[in-house]
Amino acid sequence: MGKNILGLDLGTNSIGWALIEQNFEEKQGQILGMGSRVTPMSQDILGEFGKGNSVSQTAERTSYRSTRRLRERYLLRRERLHRVLNVLGFLPTHYAAEIDFEKRLGKFLNETEPKVAWKKNDKQKFEFLFQELFEEMISDFKQHQPELLNRKNRNGEDVKIPYDWAIYFLRKKALEKVITKKQLAWLILNFNQKRGYYQLRGEDDEENTTQKEFVLALTINKIEKGEVDRKNDKRTWYKMTLSNGWEYSATFTAEPQWLNAEKDFLVTEELDQDGNIKIVKDKKSDPTGKEKRKITPLPSFEEIDLMSKKDQDKIYKKIKARTEITIANSGKTVGSYIYETLLKTPNQKIRGKLVRTIERRFYKQELKAILQKQIELQPELFTDNLYNDCIRELYRNNEAHQLTLSKRDFVHLIVEDILFYQRPLRSQKSSISNCSLEFRKYKTKDENGIDIERTEYLKAIPKSNPYYQEFRIWQWMYNLSIYKKDDDVN
Repeated sequence: MGKNILGLDLGTNSIGWALIEQNFEEKQGQILGMGSRVTPMSQDILGEFGKGNSVSQTAERTSYRSTRRLRERYLLRRERLHRVLNVLGFLPTHYAAEIDFEKRLGKFLNETEPKVAWKKNDKQKFEFLFQELFEEMISDFKQHQPELLNRKNRNGEDVKIPYDWAIYFLRKKALEKVITKKQLAWLILNFNQKRGYYQLRGEDDEENTTQKEFVLALTINKIEKGEVDRKNDKRTWYKMTLSNGWEYSATFTAEPQWLNAEKDFLVTEELDQDGNIKIVKDKKSDPTGKEKRKITPLPSFEEIDLMSKKDQDKIYKKIKARTEITIANSGKTVGSYIYETLLKTPNQKIRGKLVRTIERRFYKQELKAILQKQIELQPELFTDNLYNDCIRELYRNNEAHQLTLSKRDFVHLIVEDILFYQRPLRSQKSSISNCSLEFRKYKTKDENGIDIERTEYLKAIPKSNPYYQEFRIWQWMYNLSIYKKDDDVN
């Protein structure tokens, strides 16, 4: 008797098959067909697939699409800023000359990409436009870091202060003194590049007054080895005594090499109604009480650089919290905090080191403070007529929005309407199902003018709604039936 047998060889990126006909009585057979199907995969995707991690073929396209959207929105904000700054007369001459304000409104001319702070001289070489501002910053460094300008690098050349630091000096200066129109244009366009992180949901939550967070640099004076962790026998408990007398305990696979080392700790304290730290009392072990405090060690910048991208994502919230708390506790804006840190430690790297991604509200607060100060010091540059001209330039065919913005000011226009504008979430009302029990009937006329009756169903409420939960309980009680059954004895 003959049988047809299909054999499959399933691999990570290929499938092999063979169909044979086999006669078990005569012990003979033949191959009817065979082949293979190879799925094209790059080596990185193949490696993840071999580990059992699911890899979506559309994930890469989604990533590219998100990048394109971010870039297009950045360019759109820049074009709108160009149009407003051109009406105000803030743009430098060499920069405004390469922008189209007639047909492609606010866009650069083809094959041009000018820089606000740099222009070409007669020899076609770039020179810094704000040299006076740079010299003012140099004099500030001479006062606070006189030895910096006398240093030599490895090649024996004088150490030079980068021109890029001038933007941080300008952001600090704009909070106190008058700056020129060109400098203000450079500053505003700079905020379009670095806007911070924004989470649409939950950002406007009320400030938590029951907690206090801050960062402390403490030295580990003593390390004591404890018991093996009950949940994971490969990890052991270690108790560390810090320089201020606090104790920190955690599990490690090997003894941490932190003795006599200084580390940053994120400290979270629970507060009572009076603003004092809570005291937790234990009648048996500690009747006097213990302050309710959580201590979390933060990795250094060098340790973060050695981590993989996956490990960095795990501690992203800790890094973000350290940066935000440090800036908030300093009482300074982001620009002032960066500049004053550079005055103290000029070799400090800024991006990715001193300041990582932080919430957008820090940048909004700084820009609002700068604009309000400059409007106060230079009201002639921000007149009502110029403001109305800017609105008409941006919304030429939208008179309703022109009327709405006419009741606002320059701070709202630049900050809320252009730089930090956030599209509201789309309404999901259409996806809510109709209630099958509640409806309304009304009379109307059809196309021929005949009276007809229509039924309109009300929208259903979510299951999490307390009204629905109450209805569900009452429905369960109404449908509840009790049956009495005689128990079997023996």
